[in-house]
Amino acid sequence: MTREWLDRWREGRIGFHRHEAHPALIRHWPALQVRAGTKVLVPLCGKSLDMRWLAQRDHPVLGIELSSEAIEQFVNEGVGEISRYRQEPFSICRQGSVELWCGDFFHFHIDQAAEIGAFYDRASLIALPPATRQRYAFHLAQLIPPGACGLLIALAREPGDETGGPPFHVPGDEIRELFEPNFQVTHLEDGEPEEGSGFRESVWALVRRGPSV
Repeated sequence: MTREWLDRWREGRIGFHRHEAHPALIRHWPALQVRAGTKVLVPLCGKSLDMRWLAQRDHPVLGIELSSEAIEQFVNEGVGEISRYRQEPFSICRQGSVELWCGDFFHFHIDQAAEIGAFYDRASLIALPPATRQRYAFHLAQLIPPGACGLLIALAREPGDETGGPPFHVPGDEIRELFEPNFQVTHLEDGEPEEGSGFRESVWALVRRGPSV
């Protein structure tokens, strides 16, 4: 999976990238009532313009991305001074109020997440194979403080067409199984089936429960 992801960026096979903020983010983020100034964690962020949307609404953003190519494209397509520094094992690139940490999400530790107060997942969970999704949900819970909330956008296929990926089919039952031990999980909406892909988006609000990881 890691090699394939890096190859996709290197070869420009990024059909999953949107050229505007995601409509579900625009619709549902305000209802979460995340205070201005709250830092938002965006795992496996790619070069998502959702990060700029969040930053424009006074949220510092911390994105974590394995591909340095994705990070360079994000800052080169943006406006503003770029600063670079390291916090082992990550290389960090900052532009405005967006910090991009280049490295493995699973190597991002709780002491590095001290200022995180919310999260946004548009394409992280669905990028991971089944064996890794439980680890992802557990690690995310370790990084998010009690009471903090986030928005999750997943994909599910129509019954009988559930194989293949990424992106992977992650049905609602699995989302609840993965996250309910540590989050209050609320299903917000299902989108229309995507033409030609068999996928339907589902949107979820998550609120971190007490310290029970």
